[in-house]
Amino acid sequence: MASSELFSGRILRAGDTPASIANVANIITVVRILMAPVFFWLLLADAGEWGVLRYIAAVLFVVAIATDAVDGHLARSRNLITDLGKLLDPIADKLLTGGALVCLSILGELAWWVTLLILVRELGITVYRMAVLRDRVIPASRGGKLKTVLQAVAISLFLFPLWGPLGDWVHWVNGAVMTAAVIATLVTGLDYLVKAVRHGRSAS
Repeated sequence: MASSELFSGRILRAGDTPASIANVANIITVVRILMAPVFFWLLLADAGEWGVLRYIAAVLFVVAIATDAVDGHLARSRNLITDLGKLLDPIADKLLTGGALVCLSILGELAWWVTLLILVRELGITVYRMAVLRDRVIPASRGGKLKTVLQAVAISLFLFPLWGPLGDWVHWVNGAVMTAAVIATLVTGLDYLVKAVRHGRSAS
């Protein structure tokens, strides 16, 4: 694709004309994707020592995940929604949260069954999105967004070693929030499957 085609359309300005796929909302989403490997490296480099690198990784995760609200607001308020953005946004979220879960399990701070359960759901929905991409783009649902928020909060609580200064009761809070995130993950995954079956029946 030529650069003239890539940047044709609106990049930041609001309006009703077609938005460029290189608009500011999509650029922020891509930046979030690029921040993910830096976060992974910082977290694993700390190796469970809960030192400076751990706190930097935790802050970077919060900043990265917060950009989801920023690019979403820009896309909606300025009518910059594109099919590429609908596809990249959930992928960016899954990369960041999924990678964080894997890293926490590698460090022995989160049970692998929790990570695998969430990853199977997330990868399954992503593969489904890719499979039907020629027919339609499936954006994240409201339930999916709530699930992402719960996952982000749960992971953030695990990343910041607050049990040190506050006490062991923090582990109970972390566990409760992560449980809520797992339940939301499973419920929204089931909802996607039900809608997929219904769509298949209506299409046939």
